[in-house]
Amino acid sequence: MKKIVAIIQPSKFDAVKEALIAIGVDGMTASEARGFGRQKGHREIFRGREYVVDLLPKIQLEVVVATERTEEVIRALVSAARTGRIGDGKIFVYEVADAIRIRNEEHGDAAI
Repeated sequence: MKKIVAIIQPSKFDAVKEALIAIGVDGMTASEARGFGRQKGHREIFRGREYVVDLLPKIQLEVVVATERTEEVIRALVSAARTGRIGDGKIFVYEVADAIRIRNEEHGDAAI
């Protein structure tokens, strides 16, 4: 099993969610996050004062899938989240040792 963590633009969340549902991904976890990479943030003026916004809003999406579905899920994520501009995000892939469904104690792929 693999855990895929994607950090994406908030404006792309609905498109990414629909793309994952379309390929049959059954579950996902989404969290609001703040961060920056190469884009480094920006400056804003609010009520006449200038502020540096260095941690930009992002969405962190987490999905656990069977190993053989990893590339399919990554392709769906990339195609739905890409704008072609800096700040599109990152995808990280982790190995998952086990998954246990609490309700009935199923293990492994059956639990996801």
